[in-house]
Order: sequence, then C-alpha cells, then structure tokens
Amino acid sequence: MRARSITMLILGILFSMLGIGLLFGGIGASWVNSLQNDGGYLTSPSERFDVDSSAIISAGPDNMRDDAYPGPLPFDVGSIRILAESANPGKEIFVGIAPRSDVERYLSGANYSELLDVRFRPFHVEYRETQGTQQPALPSGQDFWVASASGAGEQKLDWNIQSGNWSVVVMNADASPDISADLQAGFRSEFLGPIAAGLLAAGAILLVIGVPLLIFGAQGLGRHAPGAAPPGAALPPPAAASMPAATAPEVYAGSAVQQLPSHSAGQTAPYPARLWGELDPVLSRWLWLVKWFLAIPHFIVLFFLWFAFVIVTVIAGFAILFTGRFPRSLFDFNVGVLRWNWRVAFYAYSALGTDKYPPFTLAKTDYPADFEVDYPERLSRGLVLVKWWLLALPHLIIIAALTGTSTVRWSDRQASGVRYETVTGFSLVGFLVLVAAVILLFSGRYQRPLFDLLLGFNRWIYRVVAYTALMRDEYPPFRLDQGAGDVQARQPGASDSQEGPSASNARP
Repeated sequence: MRARSITMLILGILFSMLGIGLLFGGIGASWVNSLQNDGGYLTSPSERFDVDSSAIISAGPDNMRDDAYPGPLPFDVGSIRILAESANPGKEIFVGIAPRSDVERYLSGANYSELLDVRFRPFHVEYRETQGTQQPALPSGQDFWVASASGAGEQKLDWNIQSGNWSVVVMNADASPDISADLQAGFRSEFLGPIAAGLLAAGAILLVIGVPLLIFGAQGLGRHAPGAAPPGAALPPPAAASMPAATAPEVYAGSAVQQLPSHSAGQTAPYPARLWGELDPVLSRWLWLVKWFLAIPHFIVLFFLWFAFVIVTVIAGFAILFTGRFPRSLFDFNVGVLRWNWRVAFYAYSALGTDKYPPFTLAKTDYPADFEVDYPERLSRGLVLVKWWLLALPHLIIIAALTGTSTVRWSDRQASGVRYETVTGFSLVGFLVLVAAVILLFSGRYQRPLFDLLLGFNRWIYRVVAYTALMRDEYPPFRLDQGAGDVQARQPGASDSQEGPSASNARP
C-alpha cells in the first residue's frame, strides 16, 4: 500500500508539474499571439548602431555567442520586420537580406562589422571586425537580395522567413564607411495560435491525470504514515515541549549546564501548531560547513513535496469551502511535509542544532526536532477565502523581514555598455545562523540565547505557514516564543506541587 501511494504521488507530481508548465507556456503563447492581431509584430527597442566600417551584418553560425541568434531554420516559421533609419545627415540607408554565402562574396576585401551579441538592458553590442581596404559596389545594384529597402528616412523591410542560412546587412546606400543607424527588429508567426492551443490542451490533460494521482498518493501516505493519530484523536504534546514550568530540562552546552526557558500557561495561550528542537549537548565544530551539501538529497525530495503540498492545499481549500473540513489524510500529509522540512532546516541551515542526519519520512520519529498541528474537526468556510493572503498579510510582512535577503544592484556609468552587477546579502535569520556557526567553529560552543532566538523565529514562521496553508483558523500570535519547547496549556487540575521532579534532577 505504501509503495503504491509513493508511486502514485511521484507520477502525480511529475504529470502535474509538466501540465502546469505547459499551461503557463500556452498562456504565454496566447498572450504573445494576441499582440500580433491586425498585423502586429513583437519588436525590440530601437537602438543606435555605430561602426566605422562599410557594412553591419548579422552573425554567422560559427560566430554566434550565447545563442544570440537562431541558426538555419528547417522550415518557415513566420515573418520579420526591420526598421532602419540613417542617423548621418544627408545619408540614405540600405537594409537587405541575402544568402550568407552571397553576402560574404559581395563584401570580400571590404571592411565590415559582424554583429556577435546584442543586449538591451542596458544596451550593449559586440562586433567582430573584418579588415579590408576595398569599397563594396552599391548594394542596391546587387541581384542576390531576397528582400531589401533603401532610401532616406525610415525604411521598412518585411520578409517571410525561409529555411536556410541568411544574413541581414545594413549599409549606407552609397556603400561608404562610417555607418550610424537606428535599427529595430520585429517578429510574428502564424504558428503561435496553434502552438498555444496545443500547449493548453496538453497541459489540461496532464493536470486531469496528474492531480488525482497526486491526491490519492498523498491520501495514502497521510492515512498510513506511522505515528499518525486516528481521526478525532488529540495529538499528544511533545515530551520536551510539554514539561511543566517547574521541570524545564537542563541542556549541556560544552561543560556548562543551562536551563531551558519556560512559559507560564497562565500568561500565554498555546497555539495548536507546535514546533520544537533540542540542541545537541556536543556539536561538531566544522560539520556545519558541509551540512548543506549532505542535505542535497533532502532538498531534492522537498522540492517535489512542496509542490505536492501546494496542490494538496488548493484541493483542501475547495473541500473546506464546501464541507467545512480539511480531509484528514491530506492534513496529515501536509503536516508531514512541514515536519520533514523543519527537520532538514534544523539540521542544515535554519538552526544547525543537531548533527544527527534527518530521516526520510513524513512520520513522527525520535529526531531532536519535530513539528505538529492539532487536527481541527471544523474550519470556517468563509475564512478560507481570505486568511491565506489578506488576514495573514501582517505576519507575511514580518516573515519577509526575517527571511528576506537584501539586494544591491549597480552599473558603471563611465563605461558604456557594462552590464548591471547584482549582489545579494544574508537574511536576518541566515545572518544569525552564520554568527552561531562561526562561534561554534572557534569555541566549540553553541550560544544558548542565540539558539533560543532562532527557535523563536522559526516557530513564528511555521505557525504562519500552518495558518496560511488553511490548517487552522486560530490567528497566529504576534509573539516570539523563544526556547526549545513551545508554549503548552496547563493540564486541568494540575498544580505546581504535582508537576514532577525538580529541575535540578532533570537531564536530557
């Protein structure tokens, strides 16, 4: 049963991802096709091209850079339009298209510039100069052009693309050197409409097949995951997080013994999504340098699981809207994905709190980091429409401040054509993790207050994720609950004198 569910989930994810990709491709092709109505062309910006030579020609197949130009086409794909206007006073412009071999023979012995690369933001152009001393014959007198335009003012050249190896040539009409021209290129194709329709149809078919497979696979894994509580049963609180305040456990950090911070149940109310993590008594000084590499298999699996998580959440949203219930098996699957993600984050990049490798499972284990959400028997049908984006917006802004990265972008205004350079910095959480890691590297100790702060940040983030994923209706608190354990409600009838052994005897 489990193997069948995994197979269905994998096939469903692959089909759904491919289907969504084709749908987006079809939507994009439809939008591009709509721009071509009434003879419209998709055009590039008009830019000025200046060379000292006698001609500008498009790059040949052997000199193309970064696929800047397509190679010889095996079939007709559409038409192009070139607009050209001379920027030299008193000069007329010529633009033509001809077979590559004829162009090279025509310009043999002349000085011309081969266009290798063009970038528009910012504008940057690269040429390969071919040296020569002869002045070519007048271009308008040649008979090998398949399309050409010449004269004063703006000239327009339209050409139906044909298979073969062609070159676009821009010259002064009198074949003199020193070309300065404003050029603009456009493209249109009659194939975009059928291509768009085919992509949309194929994407829809794959989604019709893939989404049910994904949902059935997620249901199977959620229903049969080891450790999943039966429907209607309350989830037991984690051992580390549910200890009363008087019994908060001590954790060894090197040779020092420190006590975990505790919360009074009378002061703060528990949230039904709980995250916790226990700091290893001894951590490797250097292992954090390669944990990200060791966790690559998890990152790959989580990439697909998060895709399934989003699809399951959308389907569950419709179920809540019509029934007021989040299907239990799908709920357990989504909790499992969040649990898996938190284990990997705790190990590799978000806390670095353990050297124990995370297990490949959605179920609860004895791993020192875990996450759980109490299953709601009923959910508001109306809130499902607004809580994941509108109501959660204040929290999302805060999370963006905690996890967002800063980006600096600049260009050298003194150097014409230099591309923009971009540098991305650390997020606040990432910076604090790096600080903790560097301290660990040199001292062998993980600073407990820093660990507690990071757990508080992650706890806030995961509560909001559970809320926006439609798993609870209770609004997440604006509260930074630091420490390994989460806030827990005091058991009814419990008193401080009945809460177990003293903290001085507690050990992990």
